[in-house]
Amino acid sequence: MELVNATRMVAGYTMGMEPSGRELLVIVVKGTFQLPRNGEALRLLEMQQPLAMADTFTGEAGLSAPYHEVDFAPRKPRCDVLLQGRAYAPQGRPVSRVPVGLRIGQWSKSFAVVGDRHWQSRLTGVTASEPVPFSVQNIGYDVAFGGRDLRGDDPAGHAAYAANPVGRGFHKQLKGAWVDGSPMPNTEELNRRVATPEGNYAPMAYGPVGRAWEPRMGFAGTYDQRWLDDYFPFLPPDFDEQYYQAAPRDQQLPQAPGEQEVSLVNLTPDGARTFVLPHFDAPIHIFTRGGGREDVNASLDTVFFEPDLERFTMTWRACRPLKKNMFEISQVVVGRRGREWWQQRAVEFPIPVVTVPAEPEMEA
Repeated sequence: MELVNATRMVAGYTMGMEPSGRELLVIVVKGTFQLPRNGEALRLLEMQQPLAMADTFTGEAGLSAPYHEVDFAPRKPRCDVLLQGRAYAPQGRPVSRVPVGLRIGQWSKSFAVVGDRHWQSRLTGVTASEPVPFSVQNIGYDVAFGGRDLRGDDPAGHAAYAANPVGRGFHKQLKGAWVDGSPMPNTEELNRRVATPEGNYAPMAYGPVGRAWEPRMGFAGTYDQRWLDDYFPFLPPDFDEQYYQAAPRDQQLPQAPGEQEVSLVNLTPDGARTFVLPHFDAPIHIFTRGGGREDVNASLDTVFFEPDLERFTMTWRACRPLKKNMFEISQVVVGRRGREWWQQRAVEFPIPVVTVPAEPEMEA
């Protein structure tokens, strides 16, 4: 199959699969834009970021937070809004606590970023130390509430915080020697401070959640003996496509944002950025080997901000069920081609045209 990319962005395709085993043609278009400063015009970067072919992490895979997730999810029912970056103190003056915020149109999410602190074990219980003032602070899931408690020789006493097993601050065992001095999270909800190691706190970050974290793992389906006997190697029948959403639930927009205003607060050194998301019509033309043509529009389903790198990406996706297999498709055209290209495409073997003067009786 040939892919013709008529955009200035990157495009690619792969084969997906439904739980029933039906194969899918998945086409992805991804554009990288400069994160404009206030008053600057938005522009597409000359150097486009490639499509992510595999999940990447901030450290060791499985033991650190996801950074990028593979771009080839077959379908996303909603639009993911993601951000990887750091919090900046206003005017660069060290503070012990600062709010950060991201807004797109009517949707917004904010949380508090706190300086380094640790648990203190006292006779009266476990308390939090005073935070250390900071100018710049990471805000990923690695420093959000969560983590694993593997203290003690008895594995039955071990535990992991299912919503964020790579974070910090969580303890199941409250033995003073094990808790005292251990790091606390650097992010927390605006109106609910982390106060106890065994508490049930929402991990606050803007990045992707892990595939094996809760509640995302619950959408993956049931892999039991019945699945092995009746459905393997296909997905289980209770697989839910919400599993493909990389963002936490409160960062999934029910509809793709159009030309809506974006605001970032304390996520850049200058304190605030405001600009309007671009609108891009992503037409896709699919040509089958039988000579048919299908026109579809890709849907925007991922917006990913990287303020520290002064860029953001937008990803559009189209999914076309296949009747038999990938070989029934001969060509896919992404974007708009000129009239000449379409004229050449309509005639398989172009015939030269010769102009011959007409005879007088023929003119009559």
